[in-house]
Amino acid sequence: MIQSSMMVPQDKLAAILQRHDILTATLAEGGDAEDFVALSRELSELDPVVAAIRAFQAAARNAEDIETLLNDPATDAEMRSLAEEERANAAAAAEAAALALRLLLIPKDEADEKSAILEVRAGTGGDEAALFAGDLFRMYSRYADLKGWKVEVLSESEGTVGGYKEVIAEIRGRGVFARLKFESGVHRVQRVPDTETSGRIHTSAATVAVLPEAEDVDIAIDESDLKIDTMRAQGAGGQHVNKTESAVRITHIPTGIAVLVQDERSQHRNRAKAMSVLRSRLYDIQRQQKDAARAADRRAQVGSGDRSERIRTYNFPQGRVTDHRIGLTLYKLDEMMMGTAMDEVVDALTTAHQAALLAEGE
Repeated sequence: MIQSSMMVPQDKLAAILQRHDILTATLAEGGDAEDFVALSRELSELDPVVAAIRAFQAAARNAEDIETLLNDPATDAEMRSLAEEERANAAAAAEAAALALRLLLIPKDEADEKSAILEVRAGTGGDEAALFAGDLFRMYSRYADLKGWKVEVLSESEGTVGGYKEVIAEIRGRGVFARLKFESGVHRVQRVPDTETSGRIHTSAATVAVLPEAEDVDIAIDESDLKIDTMRAQGAGGQHVNKTESAVRITHIPTGIAVLVQDERSQHRNRAKAMSVLRSRLYDIQRQQKDAARAADRRAQVGSGDRSERIRTYNFPQGRVTDHRIGLTLYKLDEMMMGTAMDEVVDALTTAHQAALLAEGE
């Protein structure tokens, strides 16, 4: 009964265990160095799954043994009493082991372990929106610091009174995309701007896009599809900030996507940064198309990932942050903006996403 409730075919579990045994035996024999690396990686990925399978099987056997004792008329009173006491705990342990296994068997997002490109843009709200975009970027930067990730600004356009009209950055580290991928969408802020004399609360917004950083093997770009322009970098007010044509704008002709990077004095560096952003945007489009084809409601529990979808509100007068996709409200706005409360939100979104994936498989 416990095994059937897990909704995982036993032949699938047997196939995983068999593959693990084959890999273990093959690696023990040595062999080609290139194959050894690939097989070692596959084995390391299977190890936690196999451990979960064996833990589930042991827990299920224990629960079934207790049921057998209780159903056997020959079981004496003392043993029956002990079995009754253990029955609930054994069933709960088996269900917990089954859930842990099911979570491990959810198909992995191939981009989860990647670094990410973070794009934050001011939306409606004028100067206040630019200030809020700056606040969001600092929030993510602080969160990255807490995680030991590296942040490098690739492109920025500052607001007239501070903050950013747009800022694009690379966040490097293991598992960055997995932790930040649900941040894409419209973030709304409600607060009294410093320039507001009457104390009236204003509402403004910024959009966030988080893209998995793509490598050459992830997305192939034909050089003939690119239009590359160089120009002098522009500062605030349009003045030239240097006398050489170091700024680079790359346009991908088939999609019309254009990326301008002018932060570095080196044209070569700016071109490399622009290509990194372009590659990630194209990879993101490819992933979204694949997701849409696979399941239209794939991420219903945590939003569609549509850049135009309002996902979160930051209410400063009430010290409240609300994620609208899962109905989560925390009165920890200061901690959120410092990055220290972000894990609480990210964990809740991840759990909701996993629940949706589990429901799809039922």
